[in-house]
Amino acid sequence: MDAKVTWSSGLSFNGTANTGFVVPLGADPSVGGANDGFRPMELMAVSLAGCTAMDVISILRKKQQQVTAFEVQVQADQQIDHPHVFTRAVITYHVSGHNLEETSLKRAIELSATRYCPAQAMLSGVFPVTLEYEIFEDKGDLKELVIKGTWTPK
Repeated sequence: MDAKVTWSSGLSFNGTANTGFVVPLGADPSVGGANDGFRPMELMAVSLAGCTAMDVISILRKKQQQVTAFEVQVQADQQIDHPHVFTRAVITYHVSGHNLEETSLKRAIELSATRYCPAQAMLSGVFPVTLEYEIFEDKGDLKELVIKGTWTPK
């Protein structure tokens, strides 16, 4: 994989990789930025969420789960002092649908964590990552929480 960032002005850049899509990168005004793009560490968290989300939704679809809404949230704590590295993360899978099976979701999370998601494999070797999930029954305008849990390796 090849990736690059190209300087626009100030602390503003455009990032691109093999696919050719462009992602704006920027910095906070307090450090001289124009607040005009993702911060690099935000992209790392988004990459982690996106990587595992693609795995989990793909596996749930193969297991014929009736998913109507799906969101993966990453909450990453950062070191207070520079270089502000991540010190831990919690990934929460919010899954809505009809008659969703907890065992299917847990297996999808497990496969993503242990086999398929390179971002998670790489980052979980550097800091602890907790995997939580919430399953909601979709009742039209209402989504009712059915179960909350945490997946932990065996």
